[in-house]
Amino acid sequence: MDERRDFRQHLEVETPEHVVIDYEIAGLGSRSLAALADTAFIGLLVAAEAVALPYVASRIGGAVATVVFPLVTLAVFATIWGYFALFEAFRDGQTPGKRWMGIRVIRDTGHAVTLRDAAIRNLLRLADFLPPPYVAGIASIAVHPQGKRLGDMVAGTIVVRDRADDVALLPARDAASAAHPVPAPALALAGAPRLDDDDFQLLRAFAARVPQLPPDVQARLAAPIAERIAPRIPRRSGDPVAFLLAVHDEETARRQGPLAARGGGAGTLGGRAAGRGTVMERLVARQAQRWTEFAQLAGRAQRDGLGALAARELPDFAERYREVAADLARARTYGADARTRHRLERLVAAGHNLLYREPRRGWRGVWRVLAVECPAAVALAWPYVVVAWLAFSLPAVAAYGTLRDRPALAEQVLPAALLERAESGRLALEGDGNRRAPGYAETGARDRATLASAIFTNNLGVAFACFAGGIVLGVGSLVSLAFNGLLLGAASAHFHNQGLLTWLWTFVAGHGVLELFAIWCAGAAGLLLGVAVLRPGPYTRRDALVLNARLALRLVGCSALLLLVAGAIEGFLSASALAPEGKVAVSAASAVLLAAWLGVGARFRHVLHLAPVS
Repeated sequence: MDERRDFRQHLEVETPEHVVIDYEIAGLGSRSLAALADTAFIGLLVAAEAVALPYVASRIGGAVATVVFPLVTLAVFATIWGYFALFEAFRDGQTPGKRWMGIRVIRDTGHAVTLRDAAIRNLLRLADFLPPPYVAGIASIAVHPQGKRLGDMVAGTIVVRDRADDVALLPARDAASAAHPVPAPALALAGAPRLDDDDFQLLRAFAARVPQLPPDVQARLAAPIAERIAPRIPRRSGDPVAFLLAVHDEETARRQGPLAARGGGAGTLGGRAAGRGTVMERLVARQAQRWTEFAQLAGRAQRDGLGALAARELPDFAERYREVAADLARARTYGADARTRHRLERLVAAGHNLLYREPRRGWRGVWRVLAVECPAAVALAWPYVVVAWLAFSLPAVAAYGTLRDRPALAEQVLPAALLERAESGRLALEGDGNRRAPGYAETGARDRATLASAIFTNNLGVAFACFAGGIVLGVGSLVSLAFNGLLLGAASAHFHNQGLLTWLWTFVAGHGVLELFAIWCAGAAGLLLGVAVLRPGPYTRRDALVLNARLALRLVGCSALLLLVAGAIEGFLSASALAPEGKVAVSAASAVLLAAWLGVGARFRHVLHLAPVS
């Protein structure tokens, strides 16, 4: 009896077929190697986008460069922030690094991750990364009973070992059969088995490994096994490898025969235990080919998606899955060996992961999220948005009042870039004569697309950080909101002291309504995480985090959409020579459209079936 203890972490999930799947949870080592491989791949992609594309564009010149540079900014941002989420969402929980290591992300329920789950867990990477390099994430994986980092806790996901195309129970012995031919009559034998279960398991393991071993190793392993079974089956060949392969095929045939189930036989095989073992051996011998075929189908579906299977293969895949699940139940009932149970569990896990998943939304679903679910989330979480607004506005008012009274503080608290911009603005307005002075950040038409993409990616990064900081009891989100409020209030006071307040806010007016509201939404999303940790209500903290994160992600989506529009306005209109009246009109129009959009959300907020946990 093997008394070795299994120190690996496990997750048990019951399927709708009432079969329990035992997942092995991926450890820190395999996850770290996968993360290193993915990081290297991201580095290569970013290098190609940031170096190769601009070089080609500069060589071509003209209008191509004008288009390429803003696209490069967006592509680099999307690669850094979207690589993990998109791969995990659309490649069944596997990035290239995870696939290399044979691990994948699934939900706690055993289901495949959705884009929502993947987005949540990967937006929290920023919190896991701190303090560099990835100390919070590594510590969390090391101490959590299920090896979860912060992102997994919030998203309700877990990383497990799962490689369906590595579960064929009985590898083909073509090469070994060619070197050691087995007599054909052996395959037709029937009768009671002559070996006990332990000896047959040893013989079957040897037969499975023969094709991968060199001849000298085959002979060295075969000699003691042949000597062990000699008292029951005398050797009939001088070649121990050929003898063992022949005995293996004979014993397999006997276990499939009509007398095998009677429980009789030679040696120590007999009684109820022998009958249970023999039934299991018959099941393995009869079903091994079916399991191998299902493993091939599941491996192909995991690599290319269920859509890669032909129409006739889909019903067959579902039927085979149910068959394998039933075989797993039989294997546990009849006490199959650990190797058989383990590989059947991996097959069932692969089929369950593929079949029981939420349907992916098409473009109509994307439109529904943007037009209805995002504003509905704002309507549901409006108290948190108000708190975020206060956390931003009160420091802004305090900073404005302080610097109005003490102008000298500006040089100590404001960035040098803002101080230089105020000085250049004052000089421009004093010396313009009869000419129109340039605006706060007026840019030529050729560079506006690049400016818009840079503004959008920068602001969206700030919003993501504001959301992720909420996992630290909401403190990170509050600090981010207060810091941005202080900066805006202090800058406004300094420009007012220089006689430039109208000059500054004429620039901010066009995009400010959408941009500020977007930051408040991101802050509210972070506060939802903090409240779930502090006040989970009737739920466990784990469940409260998952529920609030689903609502919070819609707020982050709302923030991203508003920042996209605000970035376009800021880059193309606010930075243009448009008259101040035109910029104010854009601001008013954006406020009206925002109110109408939020009105739609308030009307249809019931569609989310979510409410903040508090």
